[in-house]
Amino acid sequence: MITMNNSLNKEAKIYVAGHRGMVGSAIVRRLQISGYFNIVTRTHEQLDLTNQAQVQAFFQTEKPAYVFLAAAKVGGIHANNTYRGDFIYQNLMIEANCIHAAKEAGVQRLLFLGSSCIYPRDCMQPIKEDYLLTGPLEKTNEPYALAKIAGLNLCDSYNAQYGTQYVSIMPTNLYGPNDNYDLNHSHVLPALIRKVHEAKSRGESELVVWGSGQPRREFLYVDDMADACVFLMASGLESGLYNIGVGEDVTIRELAELIMTVVGFEGNIVFDTTKPDGTPRKLLDVSKMRELGWQAKTTLLDGISKSYDDFLTHSRC
Repeated sequence: MITMNNSLNKEAKIYVAGHRGMVGSAIVRRLQISGYFNIVTRTHEQLDLTNQAQVQAFFQTEKPAYVFLAAAKVGGIHANNTYRGDFIYQNLMIEANCIHAAKEAGVQRLLFLGSSCIYPRDCMQPIKEDYLLTGPLEKTNEPYALAKIAGLNLCDSYNAQYGTQYVSIMPTNLYGPNDNYDLNHSHVLPALIRKVHEAKSRGESELVVWGSGQPRREFLYVDDMADACVFLMASGLESGLYNIGVGEDVTIRELAELIMTVVGFEGNIVFDTTKPDGTPRKLLDVSKMRELGWQAKTTLLDGISKSYDDFLTHSRC
């Protein structure tokens, strides 16, 4: 374990961009649990992060000491592949506006949240941070991945030129409270929770799952991810890219079976192989975070159970 220098001032102003999303809301919860209450937030209606003038005015007025940049346009395979222009444009604008305005307002510490899809499609496993830009990206989410790579490089470039301390994290597939359960726009785990729940509710005997069921995915409970974010912001680290994950993965078939167990659905799985699988495997090497003294705590089964409770509480299904 590396000795950390806790430099997060509890009296200082903290801006969490994207606080109403799954990731941003988890960061707010984690900050509040840790005793940080001087938290600044804005809804999209109050502040359009794709509007440069609005973002610059906000940062000049609020002048936060710390920024968690969790705002992004996100979605699953279908959304990423269908709205390719929206995904690259909106994410590029959000990142560029916020990172530049933060620098102009004198923000010394910023945490940029990327995604594990920035790594090459056929990457060596587990994926080390050094594997970035060593091969072609997965085509179905290439626009989103390119936007996130640009944001990461923007942080590194500003650190080099302006002496800022902007750190980037690349979380694996996230799930948990406040997730999106829309079947056309959500990621695989929340989509499966809804599909399994609806299949059980309708008394069906089969569950149709996209793809072959063979791809392997790693899943991180979002509150663990938020804990890692606050941990890194308080660490005193000046720069760098850090993978955030659990270091273990499962097949999509195994994931579906776990969700069926939690929901109590006893039907059969049918795989729709006309639908894309996406990247064959995405398992992150999380040794850098473990060397710093952090690792995830929530098991996949416990996390799915908590997520299903959240689905039942907030869904109209």
